[in-house]
Amino acid sequence: MAAIFASRCSRVGRSLFGGLSNSSPGLFTTLHEMTCKNLFSQQQRTFIQMRTVLKVVDNSGAKKVMCIQALKGKKGARLGDTIIASVKEAHPNGKVKKGKVVYGVVVRAAMQKGRCDGSEVKFDDNAVVLVDKQGQPIGTRVFGPVPHELRQKKHVKILTLAGHIA
Repeated sequence: MAAIFASRCSRVGRSLFGGLSNSSPGLFTTLHEMTCKNLFSQQQRTFIQMRTVLKVVDNSGAKKVMCIQALKGKKGARLGDTIIASVKEAHPNGKVKKGKVVYGVVVRAAMQKGRCDGSEVKFDDNAVVLVDKQGQPIGTRVFGPVPHELRQKKHVKILTLAGHIA
C-alpha cells in the first residue's frame, strides 16, 4: 500500500491549473499531493515505547513481542536498552510461549542514534533479543545485523552470538 502512495505522490507537475505548475511550484497543488505530503510527514521515527510491536531475532521461540515498559528513560527505549514485553506470536515448540512476560534488549531500532564519529545508525525495523533477568540471552543464535553500541551497554554475549555486527 505504501508503494501505491509513493507512486501517486511522485508524479511531478500535477496542479489544478495544468500548465501553471512549473512556473509556480508549491502555489497550486492538488488535494491529493497535499494529503500525500501529510502522510509522509506523519511517518516519523520515534522511541520504542509502550504498545510498540517488535520483531524477535533469536531462536527463543517467540516471533513478535509488544513492549509493556521501557526500563530506562521517560520517552522510551533506544538501541541497547532493556524492555519488558509480552509475547504476541510464538512458534509452537519454542522455549517461550504466547502470553508470557519477558525481558528483551533492543538490537535494532528505526530511530537514528548518533555515533561518536558523527555518523548515525538506524534500521528499517524494530527488533529485540529476549534475555532473562540477569541479562543472559534465552536463545542460542541471533539473526541479522547487530550494532556495535551493544558493547557499551554491556551486552557482549549478544554480540558474540550475532553473525554480523553493524
